[in-house]
Amino acid sequence: MTIDWVNFTPWASLSGGILLGVASAFFILVNGRVLGISGILGGLLPPKMGDAGWRIAFLLGMLAAPLVYGLLAPEGFAQAPRIDAGFATIVVAGLLVGLGTRYGSGCTSGHGVCGLSRLSPRSLVATLAFMGAGFVMVFVVRHVL
Repeated sequence: MTIDWVNFTPWASLSGGILLGVASAFFILVNGRVLGISGILGGLLPPKMGDAGWRIAFLLGMLAAPLVYGLLAPEGFAQAPRIDAGFATIVVAGLLVGLGTRYGSGCTSGHGVCGLSRLSPRSLVATLAFMGAGFVMVFVVRHVL
């Protein structure tokens, strides 16, 4: 196993993690709600009166943020990620993640960031389960198939 030193970004990753933690803490302190993307999106299906506005604004902000960053960041500052998978693989993976978030009552951001920070036993089990499944899947795809 080797480290891809060209694409190794510990400071950017640390900064992103800190921003995510601060945003999650701020969100729960201000709104009393967990910053879990699947829960925010799921709350729109079906929408409840008076509850949809902030959910839509949050999701639009998530979609707009990379576009704004692309306009403001210096040329070549951030590279597009390389994805070594075809379109069909990405679609199947997305559907499996969506199914897992419904089955696990939350997503990685809800359980892994917010739930663990609240010392939720359910979130610990969920995080261990999806991390373990991810490790197994990477091993199977890279070494078995």
